[in-house]
Amino acid sequence: MPPSFKKVIVYYSMPETNLMLKIISLCKRRGIIYQSSEIYGGIGGFYDYGPIGVELKNNIKKAWWEDMVWKRGDVVGLDASIIMHPLVWKASGHIDSFTDPLAECKNCHLRFRADHLIKKLKDSGKLDEHGIFTEEEVKDMESVFQKIKCPECGGPFVPPRKFNLMFKTSVGPVEEEGAMAYLRPETAQGIFVDYRNVLDTARVKIPFGIAQIGKAFRNEITPGNFIFRTREFEQMEIEYFVKPGQDEKFHRDWIKWRLDWYLGLGIRKENIKIREHEKDELAHYAKACVDVEYKFPFGWSELEGIANRTDFDLKQHQKFSGKDLGYFDENEKTVYIPYVIEPSAGVDRTLIAVIVDAYSEEEVEGVKGKETRVVLKLHKRLAPIKVAVLPLLSNRQELVDKAKEIYRLLQNYFVCQYDETGSIGRRYRRQDEVGTIFCLTVDFESLKQDDLTIRDRDSMAQERIKIEDLIKVLKEKLEN
Repeated sequence: MPPSFKKVIVYYSMPETNLMLKIISLCKRRGIIYQSSEIYGGIGGFYDYGPIGVELKNNIKKAWWEDMVWKRGDVVGLDASIIMHPLVWKASGHIDSFTDPLAECKNCHLRFRADHLIKKLKDSGKLDEHGIFTEEEVKDMESVFQKIKCPECGGPFVPPRKFNLMFKTSVGPVEEEGAMAYLRPETAQGIFVDYRNVLDTARVKIPFGIAQIGKAFRNEITPGNFIFRTREFEQMEIEYFVKPGQDEKFHRDWIKWRLDWYLGLGIRKENIKIREHEKDELAHYAKACVDVEYKFPFGWSELEGIANRTDFDLKQHQKFSGKDLGYFDENEKTVYIPYVIEPSAGVDRTLIAVIVDAYSEEEVEGVKGKETRVVLKLHKRLAPIKVAVLPLLSNRQELVDKAKEIYRLLQNYFVCQYDETGSIGRRYRRQDEVGTIFCLTVDFESLKQDDLTIRDRDSMAQERIKIEDLIKVLKEKLEN
């Protein structure tokens, strides 16, 4: 294995809950998510989205963009480049302080994120096995790691050191210091450096927001929990610019708006909550921050952060660039640097939360008696496939021809799939597992009556519908 792919431990990352293992298996089996570079043994912290997964991911992003940009009227869009001028990251503080504490075992050379390991040991009561530590001692990682042993081999640790999470690259044909650049570790800074351009060209007035969906990259020490913590991920982010003094009101508003959005997509109320950050965990630029947390199989964890970033970022970029980033308020004839409210959601985390929340196992009657039906009860806006067209028998050409004719008709209106492989019961189960909302079955009666059977995913109820009414009926069912 090449040295650059040296093993990095993901110990303590994911309790092997049955539900999480089932979901990971489902994602691989049904083409939702694959391990990146799997034929070469994979690469930690990177994943690929298969044919079903990319549709689900696109639907999540589309729903967010429709609700946060198109339907609001006070938010405009942006797509900033992944690589920016290195001074962007100097101004933002990422070069100097975007670090995590790295602990490495002297014996087996496995690496841990030090603060996560201490927290895990503390929460499980295992920290006391190495001696009693006070709160102050736990904060002093170096003293703790002089006493605890590697949970993998029992060896001693090298004192923890800071590790910058940004991926470095070079711009141009010669790798030299002057050409060094970074893959962005967040999408926010692209918005901040284009703030003046948007202000001058989009005729926006405060309060207004700039929205962006895009990839970010962090060289995580211990990626884990499947796609929850990865090294390449996608964000859905808004920087909402407000007048100083109105920031606390808008912060409260955005917390409500964002929580309502998740609930509106079918996330169950009991599985989502708001957690306010303590003062000692706030980022240096933040006046306040809350996390929207979801009850994943591995515990309550962050789905989205909603921060009051004050005027820190714009002031930093004004200082480092020398460009005026003040806002002239025409109503009050004053100039000020806006405060910023930032709702920042992870696409990948939202996707896995949506799958977890929609996952259901039901006991149903099968051909051979009772069997378990696995179904993803996804919201209609998110379901990757809206309609599947199935001939009752795949060895009868007249049924196949009729089914394909209907499939070609529906392709112009809905994301649909044609499936003729296996028994009709097995095909129903396949469609249930990927959340297909309706299955249309073409049988011998269809050839005589010019109708078909429509089966509802959640209730499994079936009804016959005339083919000439099919598009109208499906539109009504999908919109209600």
